[in-house]
Amino acid sequence: MPLLSPEQVAAAQKANLDAVFGLSGKAFDGVEKLVALNLQVVRSTLAEAQENLTKVPGAPEPQQWFALQAGFIGPFAEKSLAYGRQVFDIASTTQAEVTQLAQTQYERYNDRVQALVEEAAKSSPAGSEAAIAAWKSAIAATTTLYETLQKTGQQAVQVAGSNFDAVTATVSKGVRSNPGQAPVTAGAKR
Repeated sequence: MPLLSPEQVAAAQKANLDAVFGLSGKAFDGVEKLVALNLQVVRSTLAEAQENLTKVPGAPEPQQWFALQAGFIGPFAEKSLAYGRQVFDIASTTQAEVTQLAQTQYERYNDRVQALVEEAAKSSPAGSEAAIAAWKSAIAATTTLYETLQKTGQQAVQVAGSNFDAVTATVSKGVRSNPGQAPVTAGAKR
């Protein structure tokens, strides 16, 4: 008795193609969001640069010019932090969607393999119980490994998000407390 019929092979191939296109679609959606964000940032940066450059000729004294330049730093830092947060959010959302799709595919695959092993156990000759038990044990070990890796990945994303939030809060607080200060360069005196 054959283990897989042609219909089962065709169904498995279709499921695999659906999985590939699903994962590709999620990755493409993430890239599309990043491109849209980058275009938005470029547009706003160009508009702000134009606005700021029109202010520069109105500062005839060097002190006024430096004060004007220092006033640009705070908003730039805040916008940079917001951009970083948006990139992280897009990446983590895309990662979560891809992980969900991968988990669904893994569960389907695991179910098919278990059904295949059960079918093989029914039609196996006497004395092959040890081999079937070894297959079942390998499937259980693989499932445990997959679950552990998935939990570890989720924890890593959560830690990265927490670290990003902490850095963002610290930098944002520093920018807000010193909004008009010019950066100090090496050898410069205040």
